[in-house]
Amino acid sequence: MRGPAELADALPYLMGFYPDDSVVLVALHGERGRFGGRVRLGIPADRTQWTDVADQLAECLIPAGQDASTRPTAIIVYLCQEPAAGENGRDVRDRLQPFAQRLRTACGALDVPVLEALCLSNGRFWSYCCPDFRCCPADGTQMVMPGTSVMAAAAAYAGMQVRGSLKEMEARLRPRTGQRAAEQERALDAAAQALLPRMLRPDGAAVVRKDTLELAAAMIHRFRQDTPAGSNRARDACDDALITNAEAASLILGLQDRVTRDRAAEWMDGTAAAPALRLWRALARRCAGSYAEHATAPLTLAGWVSWSTEDGPSARVALGCALSLDPDYTFAQLLHRAINEGLDPEPLRRCLREQHEEAVSTASCAPTSGAKRSRSAKRPAPGRAAPSGRPRGPRGGTGPGARTTGGRGGRRSGHDDRSRR
Repeated sequence: MRGPAELADALPYLMGFYPDDSVVLVALHGERGRFGGRVRLGIPADRTQWTDVADQLAECLIPAGQDASTRPTAIIVYLCQEPAAGENGRDVRDRLQPFAQRLRTACGALDVPVLEALCLSNGRFWSYCCPDFRCCPADGTQMVMPGTSVMAAAAAYAGMQVRGSLKEMEARLRPRTGQRAAEQERALDAAAQALLPRMLRPDGAAVVRKDTLELAAAMIHRFRQDTPAGSNRARDACDDALITNAEAASLILGLQDRVTRDRAAEWMDGTAAAPALRLWRALARRCAGSYAEHATAPLTLAGWVSWSTEDGPSARVALGCALSLDPDYTFAQLLHRAINEGLDPEPLRRCLREQHEEAVSTASCAPTSGAKRSRSAKRPAPGRAAPSGRPRGPRGGTGPGARTTGGRGGRRSGHDDRSRR
């Protein structure tokens, strides 16, 4: 049986990141305690919610009617939270003890015992289950330095990677603030105002979709040509400098359309995957101010590309951020469920490849140039030219995602539910 120290060291490798301010339940299977499924949730600040949250987490990890072969043998509980002002790690342990006890009771009610419950705080860990002060002293046990344990060596051998803390990963997806956010919001306002007249022109939606995808392709090519180095923060800063406020606004609004978003999801493997992921993250960071909810589409695309390239932890974080903005966003819901159920992304990749081949085939069967010229006479004028050296792009997005109300904080109007799928 694994001891508390080994279990505490295993947590970041099980999750792929260190889960700040989180409760994590991990299933164990068989006599040797093989790690299985896991669930994570932010620790509720309201203590009155602890009972309901404990019951829901237990039921999520131990579904009713689960057969004996897949049912967990035991559960490991982790409570991870840093001390608040005036607290120390031991205070955190004492404050969270009722929550740990409620989690143990909830799992026991489903006939699966909690083998160990640990509190991780301020670089130390405490056990809620082990009474032996020799291995679990009252002042806690110092966590081992990252990358120095036997677990770290085994994880490195298996190709497992820890991507930092949950807060660090979420920070890469968080919107801009300050002056840069105000400038981006003004660009989004301008793009949204230009969108409606474009959509009212003949074939307006089709033209905006085409322009959005062409601009996205140009941005992916630009990102591919300029691969930054250094820390995550430095790389993200370089990516932010590669796209103008006007280009970001056009793409953000354009991706609110479900058809455009699904076509953009075709950049999910090969040489396009890495620059596409960087672009979607950069766009999520540009959804400033009253446009925060618009980040749902680029966040979902970031989650999809991460999952497609076998980076499940990053995919979960991106999709979790998307669902926190819009819990009813169907594409994010389906991807999140598929990842948690351990499904293979290849069937969806195959479907998107077929979609791409069909679109290319349709384009190749288009009418001759004379017919094209005839249609082009009716095509609406393109948006204003981008700054020198930048590809020309649309000034707005498609109807479902555009903000057409007059107030800054107003919600989208005139859209059906299909745009949020």
